Amino acid sequence: MNDTNWLKNFNDSQPLIIAGPCSAETEDQVLKTAHELKNSKVSVFRAGIWKPRTRPGGFEGVGEIGLKWLQKAKAETGLQMAVEVATAAHVKLALEHDIDVLWIGARTTVNPFAVQELAEALQNTDKIILVKNPVNPDLKLWMGGVERFSQANIKNLGVIHRGFSTYEKTKYRNNPEWQIAIDFKHKFPNLPMLIDPSHITGNREMIFQVTQEALDLNYDGMIIETHIDPDHAWSDAAQQVTPNRLKEIISELVIRKETDETDDYQQKLKFLRTKIDDFDAKLLDVIGKRMKVAEEIGALKKEKNVAVLQNKRWNEVLEKMIAEGTQEGLSEVFIIQFFKAIHQESINHQEKIFNQL
Repeated sequence: MNDTNWLKNFNDSQPLIIAGPCSAETEDQVLKTAHELKNSKVSVFRAGIWKPRTRPGGFEGVGEIGLKWLQKAKAETGLQMAVEVATAAHVKLALEHDIDVLWIGARTTVNPFAVQELAEALQNTDKIILVKNPVNPDLKLWMGGVERFSQANIKNLGVIHRGFSTYEKTKYRNNPEWQIAIDFKHKFPNLPMLIDPSHITGNREMIFQVTQEALDLNYDGMIIETHIDPDHAWSDAAQQVTPNRLKEIISELVIRKETDETDDYQQKLKFLRTKIDDFDAKLLDVIGKRMKVAEEIGALKKEKNVAVLQNKRWNEVLEKMIAEGTQEGLSEVFIIQFFKAIHQESINHQEKIFNQL
């Protein structure tokens, strides 16, 4: 995939900032919000025109009329405009109204048929196309969505990390699963990645924290839902901030350097990374020895005709590890994920023993 240089059309000395309401509600609301953001560091104004809702009956967007409001906001403020598109019909209307940035929502990215339809509708466009991660934590599905747009000769591509759905209750609306985003950046290092802290947190009080975490990971920008009266927003009220609060967040964010070339930094970093490498090697050695014990347990179970999975034992181990791990400063989410992976690998080793003749 070719390098994506469209960020240079904005102020490339700072992260790209896209902001605006979750939904365009009225012309007055759109224009007032856009004017509030005009003299900030916001470069692109966003507003949902078509809103996919989980269940019928909710506010599903104002539709085409909202595009005219965005045209007016662009003429009055000079801000570029961004909307979500989910069908070829949406694309046609957005292009007819000269929308600058089109993003593909998480509910759409999960469907390769829908993504292909959009890619064909947008073929050869010079508009900026941003692909949100799919709702489920599937790296290949996210990659596949981007590849479909790339194959449609769309050069101005980027992605939005908006978190992933999970059955487990966490402090997030959508769990960030940072490692998936990091893996994506490894696969496409030249593709700009923006953070969507509004959808990750679902809580305006956490917007700053998650945005800073993303900037610490060298993200290229952010898309933050901003409303002149968020408590009375027609959709997703809890995760929207006021324009004034957005300006405070922007001013408080710390922009990190990609690296430091001084000898002092490089020498200290090399020393610490050597220590990390040593610990990683020891971890693999210990885990490998643990799996050998798991195989011995598997052989014993096979001999006595006992089932591989022992839920009571597993729950006891997990509860103990959470208690001990948190005392070591490890998060409960990490402990659960880590030991679930260990447990699954142990089961795989035991099943291998059971399948041996």
